[in-house]
Amino acid sequence: MDKIRWGIIGTGKIARTFAEAIRGTEDAEFYAVASRTSEKAEKFASENGAAKAYGSYRELAEDENVDVVYIATPMASHYDDAKLCIENGRNVLCEKSLSLNASMTKEIIDFAEEKNVFFMEAMWMKCRPVYLKVLEWINSGKIGRPNFIKADFSNYIPYDKNDRLFRADRGGGALLDLGVYPLTFAHAIFGYPDEIISKAEISSDGVDINNTILLKYSDGRFVSADNGFRLQLSNNAMVSGTEGFITLGNWFHCTSEALLYDNNAQVTEKFICEPEINGYEYEIREVHECLRKGLKESALVPHEGTIEIMKIMDECRKQWGLKFPQEN
Repeated sequence: MDKIRWGIIGTGKIARTFAEAIRGTEDAEFYAVASRTSEKAEKFASENGAAKAYGSYRELAEDENVDVVYIATPMASHYDDAKLCIENGRNVLCEKSLSLNASMTKEIIDFAEEKNVFFMEAMWMKCRPVYLKVLEWINSGKIGRPNFIKADFSNYIPYDKNDRLFRADRGGGALLDLGVYPLTFAHAIFGYPDEIISKAEISSDGVDINNTILLKYSDGRFVSADNGFRLQLSNNAMVSGTEGFITLGNWFHCTSEALLYDNNAQVTEKFICEPEINGYEYEIREVHECLRKGLKESALVPHEGTIEIMKIMDECRKQWGLKFPQEN
């Protein structure tokens, strides 16, 4: 492959950001975009440099010139959109959260494995240099045994009944949109918890607009995460260990800075890495590397981890008594 040809399903804000990253990646080509109408697809293609525009997702999925599809539709659509692409033999990078629950997530992944195509959740945080540096510090013992993680993701977002974030039928709510990041971060370091404790504020529209999650482990480690749309937090993160601690800057999931401290709260190392384009180029490069090596799964974003994080979120919603309409 000289250049890897990308197709994008969906024409929203995240799709535009991802198209920018494709255009700035030397060995990538923005080949095609699909929307539910030809007019939207053609407008997006014209503004973002795609060679082809399709008025249906199926047309793009059936185009054998597409090497990999980026799915940028709302959460509730991921299941059908991913299976459509996989059924037609397309490699897939699908936005997080991958689906509405663990059962649907596993079904998608199992289908990708059956069809022998590459599949990855678009958890861009796990491909970014700052995140990888933090894991390197932890795994090399720089903070001793990590015992505590605090990570939040709460943005004040004014209520809008038409916004997908507040619509249960679109897979809305703070957990799947924001909470997935602290949970993914914690899971990468501590693994699956022994106990999950969670409370949430549920809107009249049937979505969580605030939630608090505690993950507890039998050896005493624990995780605390606050997520929501009511409050604006700084959204940083900390990992504390027996010999020091690490902080990640505001908006920890895409921060450019991490600091390593000793037990006297003195900075011993600093890592700063500004994105070359907009931060999405790192997951594009990870997909490219996997495709060129013939891999069907990324070591940075493994399938098992994606499923386990959905299981954690399933348990949170079970404790809240919250189901999406598609699950009833």
